[in-house]
Amino acid sequence: MLAHFRERLIQDDRADRLLDLALTRLKEAGLVRERTTQRTDSTHVLAAVRDLTRLELVTETVRAALEEVARTAGHLLIGLVDEERGRRYGRPVRLGKNPTRTKTRILVAGDDAYQLLERLLQPGPGHRPGPQVEVLRQVVVQNYYRDAAGRLRWRTVDGGLPPSSSAIVSPYDTTARYVRHGHIVRWKGFAAHVTETCASGSVNVITDVATTSAATNDAQALPGIHTRLDRRGLLPDEHLVDGGYTSLVHLERALREHQVTVSGPLPGNPARQHRRHEGFGRDDFHIDFDRRQVTCPQGQLSSSWQGPYPTSSPTADPLIVAKFTKTTCRPCPVRAQCTSTGDSARNVGFPPRELRDLQVRVRSEQQTPEWKARYAVRSGVEGTINEFAHGHGLRHCRYRGQSKAHLQHVFTAIAVNIERLSSLTPDEKPRSPRPSTAFQNLLDLHEIPRSKSWRTLGT
Repeated sequence: MLAHFRERLIQDDRADRLLDLALTRLKEAGLVRERTTQRTDSTHVLAAVRDLTRLELVTETVRAALEEVARTAGHLLIGLVDEERGRRYGRPVRLGKNPTRTKTRILVAGDDAYQLLERLLQPGPGHRPGPQVEVLRQVVVQNYYRDAAGRLRWRTVDGGLPPSSSAIVSPYDTTARYVRHGHIVRWKGFAAHVTETCASGSVNVITDVATTSAATNDAQALPGIHTRLDRRGLLPDEHLVDGGYTSLVHLERALREHQVTVSGPLPGNPARQHRRHEGFGRDDFHIDFDRRQVTCPQGQLSSSWQGPYPTSSPTADPLIVAKFTKTTCRPCPVRAQCTSTGDSARNVGFPPRELRDLQVRVRSEQQTPEWKARYAVRSGVEGTINEFAHGHGLRHCRYRGQSKAHLQHVFTAIAVNIERLSSLTPDEKPRSPRPSTAFQNLLDLHEIPRSKSWRTLGT
Protein backbone atom coordinates (compact mmCIF):
# COMPACT_ATOMS: atom_id res chain seq x y z
CA MET A 1 0.00 0.00 0.00
CA LEU A 2 2.75 2.47 0.91
CA ALA A 3 4.66 1.63 -2.28
CA HIS A 4 1.59 2.36 -4.42
CA PHE A 5 0.94 5.54 -2.41
CA ARG A 6 4.44 6.79 -3.16
CA GLU A 7 4.08 5.92 -6.84
CA ARG A 8 0.96 8.10 -7.06
CA LEU A 9 2.58 11.00 -5.24
CA ILE A 10 5.61 11.18 -7.51
CA GLN A 11 3.43 11.67 -10.59
CA ASP A 12 2.57 15.12 -12.03
CA ASP A 13 4.55 17.09 -9.40
CA ARG A 14 2.13 16.05 -6.66
CA ALA A 15 4.89 16.23 -4.05
CA ASP A 16 5.41 19.94 -4.72
CA ARG A 17 1.65 20.49 -4.72
CA LEU A 18 1.50 18.87 -1.29
CA LEU A 19 4.05 21.39 -0.03
CA ASP A 20 2.00 24.13 -1.74
CA LEU A 21 -1.05 23.08 0.25
CA ALA A 22 0.84 23.04 3.56
CA LEU A 23 2.33 26.50 2.95
CA THR A 24 -1.06 27.88 1.89
CA ARG A 25 -2.44 26.89 5.30
CA LEU A 26 0.50 28.56 7.05
CA LYS A 27 0.09 31.70 4.93
CA GLU A 28 -3.62 31.92 5.76
CA ALA A 29 -2.73 31.64 9.46
CA GLY A 30 -0.26 34.51 9.15
CA LEU A 31 2.74 32.32 10.01
CA VAL A 32 4.57 33.02 6.75
CA ARG A 33 4.37 35.87 4.25
CA GLU A 34 6.06 37.05 1.08
CA ARG A 35 8.65 39.76 0.47
CA THR A 36 10.67 38.99 3.56
CA THR A 37 14.25 37.72 3.73
CA GLN A 38 14.89 34.06 2.87
CA ARG A 39 18.04 31.95 2.63
CA THR A 40 19.03 28.81 0.75
CA ASP A 41 21.76 26.21 1.06
CA SER A 42 22.40 22.76 -0.37
CA THR A 43 23.86 19.47 0.78
CA HIS A 44 24.77 16.13 -0.76
CA VAL A 45 22.38 13.17 -0.70
CA LEU A 46 23.60 9.59 -1.06
CA ALA A 47 21.58 7.33 -3.36
CA ALA A 48 20.32 4.02 -1.97
CA VAL A 49 22.76 2.00 -4.09
CA ARG A 50 26.14 0.35 -3.63
CA ASP A 51 29.31 2.16 -4.61
CA LEU A 52 30.41 0.25 -7.73
CA THR A 53 33.57 0.42 -9.78
CA ARG A 54 33.08 0.58 -13.54
CA LEU A 55 33.82 -3.12 -13.91
CA GLU A 56 31.37 -3.96 -11.13
CA LEU A 57 28.82 -1.68 -12.78
CA VAL A 58 28.96 -3.54 -16.09
CA THR A 59 28.90 -6.96 -14.41
CA GLU A 60 26.02 -6.04 -12.08
CA THR A 61 24.06 -4.51 -14.96
CA VAL A 62 24.37 -7.78 -16.91
CA ARG A 63 23.12 -9.64 -13.84
CA ALA A 64 20.18 -7.23 -13.41
CA ALA A 65 19.18 -7.73 -17.06
CA LEU A 66 19.41 -11.53 -16.69
CA GLU A 67 17.21 -11.39 -13.58
CA GLU A 68 14.61 -9.29 -15.41
CA VAL A 69 14.49 -11.57 -18.45
CA ALA A 70 14.37 -14.68 -16.25
CA ARG A 71 11.21 -13.34 -14.59
CA THR A 72 9.41 -12.32 -17.78
CA ALA A 73 10.76 -14.44 -20.66
CA GLY A 74 13.14 -17.09 -19.32
CA HIS A 75 12.95 -19.13 -22.51
CA LEU A 76 15.04 -16.48 -24.29
CA LEU A 77 18.02 -17.39 -22.13
CA ILE A 78 18.05 -21.05 -23.13
CA GLY A 79 21.28 -21.74 -24.99
CA LEU A 80 22.83 -18.47 -23.89
CA VAL A 81 23.35 -19.09 -20.19
CA ASP A 82 25.81 -21.85 -19.32
CA GLU A 83 27.64 -22.98 -16.19
CA GLU A 84 30.35 -20.33 -16.56
CA ARG A 85 27.85 -17.47 -16.82
CA GLY A 86 25.90 -18.97 -13.95
CA ARG A 87 28.94 -18.64 -11.70
CA ARG A 88 29.63 -15.07 -12.88
CA TYR A 89 26.10 -13.69 -12.54
CA GLY A 90 24.37 -16.03 -10.12
CA ARG A 91 24.89 -13.71 -7.16
CA PRO A 92 25.50 -9.99 -6.54
CA VAL A 93 28.90 -8.86 -7.80
CA ARG A 94 31.72 -8.15 -5.31
CA LEU A 95 35.02 -7.52 -7.08
CA GLY A 96 36.60 -4.65 -5.13
CA LYS A 97 38.86 -1.95 -6.51
CA ASN A 98 41.77 -4.31 -7.33
CA PRO A 99 40.35 -7.55 -8.75
CA THR A 100 42.56 -10.20 -10.30
CA ARG A 101 42.75 -10.52 -14.09
CA THR A 102 41.18 -7.10 -14.58
CA LYS A 103 41.64 -6.88 -18.37
CA THR A 104 40.25 -10.36 -18.87
CA ARG A 105 37.22 -9.62 -16.70
CA ILE A 106 36.57 -6.39 -18.61
CA LEU A 107 36.52 -8.15 -21.97
CA VAL A 108 34.49 -11.10 -20.67
CA ALA A 109 31.82 -8.83 -19.15
CA GLY A 110 31.68 -6.79 -22.37
CA ASP A 111 31.31 -9.89 -24.56
CA ASP A 112 28.56 -11.25 -22.29
CA ALA A 113 26.74 -7.93 -22.42
CA TYR A 114 26.93 -7.70 -26.22
CA GLN A 115 25.73 -11.29 -26.69
CA LEU A 116 22.83 -10.73 -24.31
CA LEU A 117 21.80 -7.53 -26.06
CA GLU A 118 21.98 -9.17 -29.49
CA ARG A 119 19.65 -11.92 -28.23
CA LEU A 120 17.17 -9.64 -26.48
CA LEU A 121 17.00 -6.74 -28.93
CA GLN A 122 16.17 -8.87 -31.96
CA PRO A 123 12.65 -8.11 -33.19
CA GLY A 124 10.26 -10.89 -32.39
CA PRO A 125 6.71 -11.52 -31.21
CA GLY A 126 5.77 -12.08 -27.60
CA HIS A 127 8.56 -10.16 -25.88
CA ARG A 128 9.37 -6.51 -25.31
CA PRO A 129 12.72 -5.61 -23.70
CA GLY A 130 12.31 -4.29 -20.18
CA PRO A 131 13.93 -1.27 -18.51
CA GLN A 132 16.98 -3.22 -17.26
CA VAL A 133 17.81 -4.26 -20.81
CA GLU A 134 17.74 -0.62 -21.89
CA VAL A 135 19.98 0.27 -18.94
CA LEU A 136 22.40 -2.47 -20.05
CA ARG A 137 22.49 -1.00 -23.55
CA GLN A 138 23.34 2.45 -22.19
CA VAL A 139 25.99 1.14 -19.80
CA VAL A 140 27.66 -0.81 -22.61
CA VAL A 141 27.71 2.27 -24.88
CA GLN A 142 29.16 4.41 -22.08
CA ASN A 143 31.96 1.95 -21.20
CA TYR A 144 32.86 0.08 -24.44
CA TYR A 145 33.44 0.79 -28.10
CA ARG A 146 34.49 -1.12 -31.23
CA ASP A 147 37.78 -0.18 -32.85
CA ALA A 148 38.40 -0.11 -36.61
CA ALA A 149 39.01 -3.86 -36.61
CA GLY A 150 35.75 -4.55 -34.77
CA ARG A 151 37.44 -5.52 -31.51
CA LEU A 152 35.86 -4.64 -28.18
CA ARG A 153 37.67 -1.84 -26.33
CA TRP A 154 37.34 -0.40 -22.83
CA ARG A 155 36.77 3.35 -22.78
CA THR A 156 39.37 5.44 -20.93
CA VAL A 157 39.44 9.06 -19.83
CA ASP A 158 40.82 9.98 -23.25
CA GLY A 159 38.61 7.48 -25.04
CA GLY A 160 35.19 9.10 -24.90
CA LEU A 161 33.92 8.51 -21.38
CA PRO A 162 30.63 10.36 -20.85
CA PRO A 163 30.49 13.37 -18.50
CA SER A 164 29.35 12.77 -14.94
CA SER A 165 26.06 14.53 -15.72
CA SER A 166 25.00 11.58 -17.92
CA ALA A 167 27.10 8.61 -16.73
CA ILE A 168 25.06 5.84 -15.09
CA VAL A 169 26.52 4.71 -11.76
CA SER A 170 24.06 1.92 -10.84
CA PRO A 171 21.62 -0.25 -12.81
CA TYR A 172 19.07 0.13 -9.99
CA ASP A 173 18.98 3.93 -9.91
CA THR A 174 19.68 5.49 -13.28
CA THR A 175 19.03 9.02 -11.98
CA ALA A 176 21.92 8.98 -9.47
CA ARG A 177 25.12 10.70 -10.55
CA TYR A 178 28.72 10.82 -9.34
CA VAL A 179 30.27 14.16 -8.42
CA ARG A 180 33.39 15.37 -6.69
CA HIS A 181 33.81 18.69 -4.91
CA GLY A 182 37.46 19.41 -4.26
CA HIS A 183 39.62 16.56 -3.00
CA ILE A 184 37.40 15.48 -0.10
CA VAL A 185 33.66 15.44 -0.86
CA ARG A 186 32.72 12.70 -3.33
CA TRP A 187 29.37 10.98 -3.59
CA LYS A 188 26.90 9.23 -5.86
CA GLY A 189 23.38 10.50 -5.66
CA PHE A 190 21.67 13.87 -5.61
CA ALA A 191 21.75 17.36 -4.09
CA ALA A 192 19.07 18.85 -1.85
CA HIS A 193 18.40 22.61 -1.75
CA VAL A 194 16.54 23.89 1.32
CA THR A 195 15.01 27.40 1.45
CA GLU A 196 13.63 28.98 4.62
CA THR A 197 12.48 32.33 5.93
CA CYS A 198 14.84 34.13 8.29
CA ALA A 199 13.02 37.31 9.31
CA SER A 200 13.69 38.41 12.87
CA GLY A 201 10.91 37.88 15.40
CA SER A 202 9.24 34.94 13.65
CA VAL A 203 9.67 31.20 13.28
CA ASN A 204 11.81 30.13 10.33
CA VAL A 205 9.53 28.26 7.92
CA ILE A 206 10.75 25.95 5.13
CA THR A 207 9.31 27.46 1.95
CA ASP A 208 10.91 25.23 -0.68
CA VAL A 209 12.95 22.08 -1.06
CA ALA A 210 14.48 21.02 -4.37
CA THR A 211 16.15 17.74 -5.30
CA THR A 212 18.54 17.93 -8.23
CA SER A 213 21.16 15.73 -9.82
CA ALA A 214 24.47 15.73 -7.98
CA ALA A 215 26.09 17.00 -11.20
CA THR A 216 23.82 20.08 -11.32
CA ASN A 217 25.42 23.38 -10.39
CA ASP A 218 23.75 25.17 -7.47
CA ALA A 219 23.05 28.25 -9.57
CA GLN A 220 20.95 26.17 -11.97
CA ALA A 221 18.53 25.40 -9.14
CA LEU A 222 17.86 29.09 -8.43
CA PRO A 223 15.31 29.81 -11.26
CA GLY A 224 13.24 26.78 -10.26
CA ILE A 225 13.22 27.86 -6.60
CA HIS A 226 11.98 31.34 -7.53
CA THR A 227 9.33 29.93 -9.89
CA ARG A 228 7.87 27.72 -7.15
CA LEU A 229 8.01 30.52 -4.57
CA ASP A 230 6.21 32.80 -7.03
CA ARG A 231 3.49 30.17 -7.50
CA ARG A 232 3.07 29.96 -3.71
CA GLY A 233 3.02 33.74 -3.29
CA LEU A 234 6.10 33.57 -1.07
CA LEU A 235 8.80 35.31 -3.08
CA PRO A 236 11.41 36.99 -0.86
CA ASP A 237 12.54 40.57 -1.12
CA GLU A 238 16.17 39.51 -0.51
CA HIS A 239 17.47 35.98 -1.06
CA LEU A 240 20.66 35.11 0.85
CA VAL A 241 22.80 32.40 -0.76
CA ASP A 242 26.42 31.28 -0.85
CA GLY A 243 28.85 31.69 -3.73
CA GLY A 244 27.64 28.55 -5.51
CA TYR A 245 24.38 30.26 -6.50
CA THR A 246 25.65 33.66 -7.56
CA SER A 247 26.26 33.88 -11.28
CA LEU A 248 25.55 37.25 -12.87
CA VAL A 249 23.08 35.71 -15.29
CA HIS A 250 20.91 34.32 -12.50
CA LEU A 251 21.19 37.46 -10.37
CA GLU A 252 19.95 39.57 -13.29
CA ARG A 253 17.18 37.09 -14.13
CA ALA A 254 15.89 36.97 -10.53
CA LEU A 255 15.80 40.77 -10.37
CA ARG A 256 14.15 41.15 -13.76
CA GLU A 257 11.54 38.38 -13.56
CA HIS A 258 10.71 38.30 -9.84
CA GLN A 259 12.13 41.53 -8.35
CA VAL A 260 14.21 39.41 -5.99
CA THR A 261 17.64 40.64 -4.87
CA VAL A 262 19.98 37.64 -4.67
CA SER A 263 22.75 38.40 -2.17
CA GLY A 264 25.91 36.35 -2.09
CA PRO A 265 29.61 36.61 -2.94
CA LEU A 266 30.19 36.84 -6.68
CA PRO A 267 32.72 34.51 -8.35
CA GLY A 268 36.22 35.96 -8.35
CA ASN A 269 38.10 37.26 -11.34
CA PRO A 270 40.17 34.32 -12.72
CA ALA A 271 42.76 36.55 -14.44
CA ARG A 272 46.38 36.06 -13.36
CA GLN A 273 46.81 39.74 -12.45
CA HIS A 274 43.82 39.62 -10.14
CA ARG A 275 44.83 36.36 -8.47
CA ARG A 276 48.36 37.54 -7.73
CA HIS A 277 47.41 41.15 -6.96
CA GLU A 278 50.08 42.43 -9.30
CA GLY A 279 50.04 44.08 -12.70
CA PHE A 280 47.03 45.51 -14.53
CA GLY A 281 43.75 43.70 -13.97
CA ARG A 282 40.53 44.05 -15.90
CA ASP A 283 39.31 46.86 -13.66
CA ASP A 284 42.31 48.97 -14.67
CA PHE A 285 41.00 49.16 -18.25
CA HIS A 286 38.33 51.68 -19.26
CA ILE A 287 35.47 50.06 -21.18
CA ASP A 288 33.45 52.23 -23.60
CA PHE A 289 30.37 50.22 -24.60
CA ASP A 290 29.03 52.94 -26.89
CA ARG A 291 32.19 53.10 -29.02
CA ARG A 292 32.94 49.40 -28.51
CA GLN A 293 36.49 50.18 -27.42
CA VAL A 294 38.71 49.48 -24.42
CA THR A 295 41.45 51.84 -23.25
CA CYS A 296 44.46 50.38 -21.44
CA PRO A 297 46.17 52.12 -18.46
CA GLN A 298 48.72 53.59 -20.91
CA GLY A 299 46.02 55.19 -23.06
CA GLN A 300 46.17 52.72 -25.99
CA LEU A 301 42.92 51.69 -27.69
CA SER A 302 41.88 48.11 -28.45
CA SER A 303 41.89 47.03 -32.09
CA SER A 304 38.86 44.71 -32.04
CA TRP A 305 35.68 44.03 -30.09
CA GLN A 306 34.18 40.53 -30.38
CA GLY A 307 31.16 38.97 -28.77
CA PRO A 308 29.34 38.55 -26.56
CA TYR A 309 30.13 34.86 -26.89
CA PRO A 310 27.67 32.35 -25.43
CA THR A 311 29.20 29.89 -22.99
CA SER A 312 28.80 26.12 -22.78
CA SER A 313 28.23 26.26 -19.02
CA PRO A 314 24.67 27.23 -17.95
CA THR A 315 26.08 29.22 -15.03
CA ALA A 316 28.85 31.10 -16.86
CA ASP A 317 28.32 34.65 -18.04
CA PRO A 318 28.41 35.64 -21.73
CA LEU A 319 31.75 37.21 -22.55
CA ILE A 320 32.94 40.10 -24.71
CA VAL A 321 36.62 40.00 -25.71
CA ALA A 322 38.56 43.14 -26.63
CA LYS A 323 41.97 42.58 -28.25
CA PHE A 324 45.06 44.75 -28.55
CA THR A 325 47.61 44.38 -31.36
CA LYS A 326 51.22 43.25 -30.98
CA THR A 327 52.48 46.50 -32.50
CA THR A 328 50.73 48.35 -29.68
CA CYS A 329 51.84 46.08 -26.84
CA ARG A 330 55.46 45.26 -27.81
CA PRO A 331 56.98 48.75 -27.29
CA CYS A 332 54.95 49.40 -24.12
CA PRO A 333 57.32 50.18 -21.19
CA VAL A 334 55.03 48.41 -18.65
CA ARG A 335 54.22 45.41 -20.82
CA ALA A 336 55.50 42.95 -18.18
CA GLN A 337 52.77 44.16 -15.81
CA CYS A 338 50.11 43.48 -18.42
CA THR A 339 50.98 40.20 -20.13
CA SER A 340 53.77 37.65 -19.87
CA THR A 341 52.86 35.14 -22.59
CA GLY A 342 55.69 35.37 -25.11
CA ASP A 343 55.30 38.28 -27.49
CA SER A 344 51.49 38.13 -27.62
CA ALA A 345 49.22 41.11 -27.01
CA ARG A 346 46.73 41.62 -24.19
CA ASN A 347 43.12 40.42 -24.43
CA VAL A 348 40.49 41.69 -21.99
CA GLY A 349 37.28 39.74 -21.35
CA PHE A 350 34.19 41.16 -19.61
CA PRO A 351 30.40 40.62 -19.54
CA PRO A 352 27.90 42.74 -21.54
CA ARG A 353 26.96 46.21 -20.29
CA GLU A 354 23.90 45.31 -18.17
CA LEU A 355 25.75 42.47 -16.47
CA ARG A 356 28.91 44.54 -16.07
CA ASP A 357 26.96 47.37 -14.40
CA LEU A 358 25.31 44.83 -12.10
CA GLN A 359 28.68 43.28 -11.27
CA VAL A 360 30.27 46.63 -10.37
CA ARG A 361 27.28 47.69 -8.28
CA VAL A 362 27.02 44.39 -6.38
CA ARG A 363 30.75 44.17 -5.65
CA SER A 364 30.76 47.75 -4.40
CA GLU A 365 27.73 47.13 -2.18
CA GLN A 366 29.24 43.97 -0.71
CA GLN A 367 32.09 45.99 0.77
CA THR A 368 29.74 47.99 3.02
CA PRO A 369 29.17 47.11 6.70
CA GLU A 370 25.39 47.17 6.14
CA TRP A 371 25.55 44.43 3.52
CA LYS A 372 27.88 42.32 5.65
CA ALA A 373 25.51 42.61 8.62
CA ARG A 374 22.54 41.50 6.48
CA TYR A 375 24.49 38.66 4.88
CA ALA A 376 25.68 37.33 8.25
CA VAL A 377 22.14 35.97 8.72
CA ARG A 378 22.75 33.48 5.89
CA SER A 379 25.01 31.29 8.04
CA GLY A 380 21.98 30.23 10.09
CA VAL A 381 20.75 28.04 7.24
CA GLU A 382 23.64 25.66 7.89
CA GLY A 383 21.99 24.81 11.20
CA THR A 384 18.85 23.94 9.24
CA ILE A 385 20.85 21.71 6.90
CA ASN A 386 22.34 20.01 9.96
CA GLU A 387 18.82 19.55 11.38
CA PHE A 388 17.66 17.91 8.15
CA ALA A 389 20.76 15.75 7.78
CA HIS A 390 21.36 14.51 11.33
CA GLY A 391 17.87 14.81 12.78
CA HIS A 392 15.87 13.46 9.84
CA GLY A 393 18.32 11.48 7.68
CA LEU A 394 18.28 13.81 4.68
CA ARG A 395 21.67 12.64 3.39
CA HIS A 396 20.55 9.03 2.90
CA CYS A 397 17.82 8.15 0.41
CA ARG A 398 15.21 5.75 1.70
CA TYR A 399 14.09 4.91 -1.84
CA ARG A 400 15.64 4.70 -5.27
CA GLY A 401 15.12 7.34 -7.90
CA GLN A 402 15.30 11.12 -7.84
CA SER A 403 11.51 11.56 -7.78
CA LYS A 404 11.13 9.37 -4.69
CA ALA A 405 14.09 11.08 -3.03
CA HIS A 406 12.35 14.41 -3.65
CA LEU A 407 9.16 13.05 -2.09
CA GLN A 408 11.18 12.10 1.00
CA HIS A 409 12.62 15.62 1.17
CA VAL A 410 9.18 17.26 0.82
CA PHE A 411 7.72 15.14 3.63
CA THR A 412 10.74 16.01 5.78
CA ALA A 413 10.27 19.75 5.10
CA ILE A 414 6.59 19.60 6.08
CA ALA A 415 7.48 17.67 9.23
CA VAL A 416 10.16 20.21 10.18
CA ASN A 417 7.65 23.05 9.78
CA ILE A 418 5.13 21.26 11.99
CA GLU A 419 7.80 20.51 14.56
CA ARG A 420 9.03 24.12 14.67
CA LEU A 421 5.59 25.69 14.87
CA SER A 422 4.18 23.23 17.39
CA SER A 423 7.04 23.92 19.79
CA LEU A 424 5.66 27.43 20.44
CA THR A 425 2.78 28.20 22.76
CA PRO A 426 0.29 30.82 21.52
CA ASP A 427 1.82 33.56 23.71
CA GLU A 428 5.45 32.52 23.32
CA LYS A 429 7.82 34.48 21.14
CA PRO A 430 10.57 32.78 19.15
CA ARG A 431 13.82 32.63 20.99
CA SER A 432 16.98 34.16 19.61
CA PRO A 433 19.10 31.41 18.04
CA ARG A 434 22.13 32.49 20.08
CA PRO A 435 22.18 35.28 22.71
CA SER A 436 25.05 37.74 22.80
CA THR A 437 27.82 37.15 25.30
CA ALA A 438 28.81 39.63 28.00
CA PHE A 439 31.85 40.77 26.01
CA GLN A 440 29.76 41.25 22.87
CA ASN A 441 27.25 43.31 24.86
CA LEU A 442 30.12 45.44 26.15
CA LEU A 443 31.36 46.09 22.61
CA ASP A 444 27.85 46.99 21.44
CA LEU A 445 27.33 49.30 24.43
CA HIS A 446 30.44 51.33 23.58
CA GLU A 447 29.74 51.12 19.82
CA ILE A 448 32.94 49.17 19.14
CA PRO A 449 32.70 47.22 15.85
CA ARG A 450 32.72 43.43 16.18
CA SER A 451 32.16 40.42 13.92
CA LYS A 452 28.49 39.49 13.61
CA SER A 453 29.26 35.98 12.34
CA TRP A 454 31.86 33.38 13.26
CA ARG A 455 32.74 33.23 9.56
CA THR A 456 33.90 36.86 9.60
CA LEU A 457 37.54 37.20 10.56
CA GLY A 458 38.22 40.16 12.83
CA THR A 459 41.32 42.28 12.48
